[in-house]
Formats: sequence, C-alpha cells, structure tokens
Amino acid sequence: MSLALLVSILAVTIQAGTSLVFASVGEIFTERSGVLNLGLEGIMIMGAVTAFATAFHTGSLLLAVIVAMLVGGVLATIHAFLSVTLRADQVVSGLALTLFGIGLSSFLGQRLGPEGKPLVGLVGPKFSEVPIPGLSQIPVVGEALFSQDLLVYLMYILVPVASYLLYRTRLGLHLRAVGESPDTADAMGVSVARVRYLATIGGGMLMGLGGAHLSLAYTPGWTENLTGGRGWIAIALVIFATWDPFRAVLGAILFGGVNAIQFRLQAAGGSVIPAAVLAMMPYILTIIVLTVITVYENVSRRLGAPAALGIPYVRGER
Repeated sequence: MSLALLVSILAVTIQAGTSLVFASVGEIFTERSGVLNLGLEGIMIMGAVTAFATAFHTGSLLLAVIVAMLVGGVLATIHAFLSVTLRADQVVSGLALTLFGIGLSSFLGQRLGPEGKPLVGLVGPKFSEVPIPGLSQIPVVGEALFSQDLLVYLMYILVPVASYLLYRTRLGLHLRAVGESPDTADAMGVSVARVRYLATIGGGMLMGLGGAHLSLAYTPGWTENLTGGRGWIAIALVIFATWDPFRAVLGAILFGGVNAIQFRLQAAGGSVIPAAVLAMMPYILTIIVLTVITVYENVSRRLGAPAALGIPYVRGER
C-alpha cells in the first residue's frame, strides 16, 4: 500500500467517523441521564436535510449548522416530553421519532429546493478543508488529521470537553447520579426532570450536528436516506464505548476505517467481492465487535449501563 493511499484512507476514516462521534456523544449524555433515545436516526437525517436546505438558500454554513442543531433540539424535546413528563415507553417514543424524522425529511427534501423543487442534485455551500499551519506538515498523520474541515476540528474539541463535563464537573455528577439512582439524586435536591430534559435536548442538538456534517462536509448535498443507518450504528457504538466519550471515538474510527477501505476497493475496481458485500462491511464489523464486547462485558460484569436507563422516574415510587 502506497503512502499516498494510506494518508487518503486515514483522512476519509476521520471524515466518516466525525458524524458518528457527534451522534454517539449526544446519545451518551442522553443515556447517562437515564433516557433511552432510539430516535437518533430520525434526528440525524432531519439535521442533514435542514442544514443543506439552509446552506443552499442562505449561503451561510454557520446558520445551517445552527438550524440543524435547533431542529435536533426540538425533536429531542418532543422525546423528552413524552419520556420524562408523560412517562411514555421510551423505546416506542424513540422509534416513532425515527419514523417521523425519516418521513418528514423525505417530504421536505422534495420541496425545499428552488421554487419548491427537490433538493436532490443541487450544489450548495460546503465545508472545505482548512489545513492547520505547521501541524498539517507533519508526515502522514499531519495531512490526515490536520487538513480537515472545521466540523472535524470541532469534533476534536468536543470529545475531551464532553469527558471533562461528564466526569469532572458538578453537572456531570448530577447527570450520572440521575442515571444511576434518581431516587437518591432527588433526595439530595437534584431535579431529575430538569437534568433529563437538559441531557436529552443537548444530546439531540449534537445528533443534529452529526447530520449536518454529513450533508455539508462528508457527502455534500441531499439524497433520501443520506444517513444510511448511521443513527443505529451510533446507538451500538454507545454500548461498544461503555458510555464513555473517548471510547466512542475508537468505535467511530473503526467504522469509518472500514467504510473508507470499502469505498477505495470499489473505486479501484477489479475486486472479486461484490459491491453490495463491500457496502455491508462496516455494519457487519460493527455488529461483530459489538457482540464480542457485550459478551465480554457481561461475563466480567463491567458493561457500565446506567442503572435507571429507560426507566421513567416517579417521585416517591420505589
């Protein structure tokens, strides 16, 4: 394998994993509070379509990112209202949100173009590569890691910040306490509902940001099913990462790496493996790794899932 090809694969790996990092970190915060959000796929695809439509009509990438995050926050608020306030089944609510997001994104994609025409095939503003002086000159690693778009650099910052918030701040302590024992947290004066709302909405905004990266940077433009199941992969990565932001990066890189390799094999041609099988590789590998990790963690009893995950909290009930 040539050096140029290695750099190219590493760069694409980072790009492919970025949206997964945003989404999985958002889900980590949500689940750490005890709320299970299976609406991730719907939120991501709504973030993608609204981000691209906003960028196309306004020419502002910043506004597009803000809109995608707001849309993600609004959809997550709906889930929080159903799950926290109405104490509805979180699995049903999340699946309904996914179906709603997929259907609405398809509807909007057919009507948000110029004069109500479809967005498909349009070219709009996109995040371009911004090499960091000095760092981008480092052999191999520099070109792959530091010649990326701004959202990738934002991802670099997000992960350590998310880890710090989760493990080193009072807010993170309250978040983890609510997810582990809401009764105890409530007795200590922590508002369970408020923490769960904040975590769910904040997580939804990161999921919307993940969708925006897809339509504005990784594969600029809009097509139906743009997320391609990445929301479900991100949910699996949360378990793979044992609810830790840094481990989520490893899982995202693993998925992104396999994704990059299969694209390169398809582009090179001449492969004896059918294209459909190559396209399945990232998902197959994720399932295999997830299964192995889950079995290992169950045996060693160190899976780390929040004890109150998916369980509605009713004050005074035990």
